[in-house]
Amino acid sequence: MDRYAAFIIRRRWLVIGGWVVVLIGAIFAASMWAGPTTTSFTSDTRTEAGRAAELLEQAGQEKQANATQIVIAAPEIDGGVRNPDVEAQVTALVSDITASSPDVTVTDPYGPQSQISADGRIAVASLDVGTGTDAEVQDRIDDIKAIAEDNQIAGVDVEFSDPRFDDAPPNGAAEGVGVLLALIILLIAFGSVVAAGLPIVSALFGIGVGASVLFLVQNFMDIPNFAISVTLILGIGVGIDYALLIVTRYRSGIHDGLDVNQAVTVAMVRAGRSVLFAGGTVIIAMGGILLSGGNLGPALTFAAIAGILATLIASLSLLPALLAVIGTHINSLSLHWLRKRKGKDPNKALEGVWAKKWSARIQRTPWVGVAGAVLILLILSIPAFQLRLGFSDAGNRPTSATTRVAYDYVTEGFGVGANGPLIVVADYPAGTNPQAELETLRTAIAADPQVAENGVAPAFQVGQADGKDISIIQVNPVSGPQDEATTELVNRLRDETIPDALGPDSDVTVQITGLSAGSIDYAEVTLDLLPWTIAAVLAAAFILLVLAFRSIVVPVKAVIVNVLSLGAAFGVIVAIFQWGWGAGIFGVGRAGPIDSWVPMMLFVTAIGLSMDYEVFLVSRIKERYVRTGNATTSVAEGLASTARVITCAALIMICVFLSLVFLPDRSLKILGVGLAVAVFIDASVVRLLLVPSTMEILGKANWWFPTWLEWIPRLDGMHQDEDDTTPAEDPRVSDKLNR
Repeated sequence: MDRYAAFIIRRRWLVIGGWVVVLIGAIFAASMWAGPTTTSFTSDTRTEAGRAAELLEQAGQEKQANATQIVIAAPEIDGGVRNPDVEAQVTALVSDITASSPDVTVTDPYGPQSQISADGRIAVASLDVGTGTDAEVQDRIDDIKAIAEDNQIAGVDVEFSDPRFDDAPPNGAAEGVGVLLALIILLIAFGSVVAAGLPIVSALFGIGVGASVLFLVQNFMDIPNFAISVTLILGIGVGIDYALLIVTRYRSGIHDGLDVNQAVTVAMVRAGRSVLFAGGTVIIAMGGILLSGGNLGPALTFAAIAGILATLIASLSLLPALLAVIGTHINSLSLHWLRKRKGKDPNKALEGVWAKKWSARIQRTPWVGVAGAVLILLILSIPAFQLRLGFSDAGNRPTSATTRVAYDYVTEGFGVGANGPLIVVADYPAGTNPQAELETLRTAIAADPQVAENGVAPAFQVGQADGKDISIIQVNPVSGPQDEATTELVNRLRDETIPDALGPDSDVTVQITGLSAGSIDYAEVTLDLLPWTIAAVLAAAFILLVLAFRSIVVPVKAVIVNVLSLGAAFGVIVAIFQWGWGAGIFGVGRAGPIDSWVPMMLFVTAIGLSMDYEVFLVSRIKERYVRTGNATTSVAEGLASTARVITCAALIMICVFLSLVFLPDRSLKILGVGLAVAVFIDASVVRLLLVPSTMEILGKANWWFPTWLEWIPRLDGMHQDEDDTTPAEDPRVSDKLNR
């Protein structure tokens, strides 16, 4: 690392210029060649819904499984949507929307494929805005919204079920709030605009490149439309934190009288190596998402790693180059009202008497600390035992959103189940006529008490696939798309109703798809794989901690503590979003399941970040223990010396993650709140209470390492605290600098 730092210092302007060129080039390439994203989860061929959707696609009916709706409501007009004047104006409006782009198609609201409620006041037609890049699709959506706005019909509401029609803040606006709050925290911590701005600049350069790469990869991989928010939020959070550690160590070096080159080198040797290990750990943890498989697992893995890896590289290359250029001006543009006493280390802004007093208290009553922390975590974890996975529907959105209004109108006119109809796909040998069997099946499905009255449409043939004819039957449940009763209905139809209606000798094969069925199937696949993901990530964390500390006890303790703290985080999001406790604060319309991809993403991300804090705190404790041999004082000193940076880093992470609540997507709100809670718990209850208390109790046993494992490579020298020794105390660094 010292040789690498020396290279960066010598080539500082080349490194900075290279980053500027790469950033500009990446943004230009992304603006020119960004690929499209996907909003569908029904194409996972590991599931029945995915295989049925594939059949429909082969039959030229791929839109059938993922159709969105345009809803026309005339609640106060005599005759409703069938009023002749209304019908004429609606027909004209639909024609204008269809003519807005050759890629846009709308079924006739009065045609055979559309639906009109029994009272004639609400009509529903299918709407497809076509494919293409996100920008191209959004342009079509904006045109449609403008047409609907310019051609308003008196007494008639025109609403859309596609979430892309909802008003949303500009891309990056929510994340910008997190960056602004992080800047405020850094200003308070550093008391200098220059010092506070460097971590922000480094993170923004990295995230600019990482996000651009994600846009380009969308041409070759199915990437969900919310993945960019994952890239931005994780990249910004870890990027600022990693840069914070390096800048903090650099300022300490300058304060201790080192020249600029020495301070940069020591910052990289000490904090830089910790950052490299921490970033690598988070990336390895993110690899756990791959176990979820399908299209979404690799996509989310790439989205997360793109942001983290780019900001990690920026922290280890662009940032030291900037420090070498800025030099002793690191404390320039000081905020006078935050200026510290002359001669005092500028990094001690958040470290004070409270940390030392807290350490002393932990030292006196460690059993109280353990009992209190465990009790808090167990109480918070109680709701997690009722975790239910699924996908949010529009009923969770704010009542002002067009998707929510459309949802409520459809519920009023056709029942809540019409917002997520089940598509029963039947395939049978071409040329045969199984209409009698299909009618028997239709009657059996209609007899289920969870199927809406008159909620089963007649079967009709839609095409051919693999030499077989394909027919579909649309089914409207009594319950909504995200309701548990709908899941029970789908499973009952598959396991009992369909086999009983067709019999074992039938040539008709039946599968169920649609947005609701696809969401149910994906949730079940995710739930089945979640324990394996947890086990794999925890095993990787255990191995990495063994390498980092050459201890068995510390990794075992870390795994147990991580399970407890993540259980608490899961409990909080279940209480808020699934039970509805305070959900309105976060702009959620009503309670619902936890979106299926969120727990896995939350788990691996929180484990990775928790490992960062674990390494940072325990490294300091071990360093003191190796120097003094005193297991008791080393815990207190390690806690006192790291509380400041852990607190500052955690506050930044919390602010950045909570910025996701400003986005309309409920799943991103859940992820943001979950990550913020996980970081808060980890940095407070865990790092400042549970970990030091248990280490105080275990004493020298913390560092037990069996002799038969001595063959394991040593990595325990990689991690040094950012407030560690001067270069004169490290002959290797001093020799390099002297040369």
